[in-house]
Amino acid sequence: MSDRVSTNAKKVKIYNKTKNEIEEVDIIEKTDEEWKRQLTLQQYKITRLHDTESPFSAKCEIPKGEGLYRCVCCGTDLFSLDTKFESGTGWPSFYKPVSEMNIVTRKDTSYGMNRIEVSCARCNAHLGHVFEDGPPPTYKRYCINAAALTAAQS
Repeated sequence: MSDRVSTNAKKVKIYNKTKNEIEEVDIIEKTDEEWKRQLTLQQYKITRLHDTESPFSAKCEIPKGEGLYRCVCCGTDLFSLDTKFESGTGWPSFYKPVSEMNIVTRKDTSYGMNRIEVSCARCNAHLGHVFEDGPPPTYKRYCINAAALTAAQS
């Protein structure tokens, strides 16, 4: 068992960038009907059904100041504005998450591809994928669906 998941198994430790502290929070589990009521159709398809928006189709709101991108499903801090870069792929790209605690990665072989999926650690929302072709210092490219994110000020 990961040290991030509580023995209660209904809580997970995440990093709250605004408060600059690690918090133990409830894991969010909802029915498909509850997610459908909360999210737009596009947000639902991407975050709950693992769909992908078309490249260059989505507008990713840019937070002001020391901005954050949060999970559209549960509000978990995911990426900082200062780690965003233009990858030319058509999706918002970041070279690192706010904290590795806030995401989960797993092998994804769907559509005959070999990729690493990125999901929210708190609500298991599908966010996108991570690749090893990003800029320094991490050389990673977190290629994230804009519909899976909401912008906020930190």
